[in-house]
Amino acid sequence: MDIITAEKIREMDERERERTLISLREELMMLYSMQTGGGLSDNPAKAKMLKRQIARVLTVKNEEK
Repeated sequence: MDIITAEKIREMDERERERTLISLREELMMLYSMQTGGGLSDNPAKAKMLKRQIARVLTVKNEEK
C-alpha cells in the first residue's frame, strides 16, 4: 500500500475516508495476527507505517468536525 498523505486524505470524500480507515485497520490486524502466529514479517516497520496512516485519517476527520 502506498503512503497516504494528509493532502490526499483531505481530497477524499467522507465515504472514501471511512473505506480507507477500515482497510488500514484490517491490514494492521492481519499483520498482527501473522506476527503472533509465529510468522516473520517481510517489513518490520509496516505496522508503524499503518498506525501513522490511521492516525492521519483520524486527524483529518476530527479537523473537519
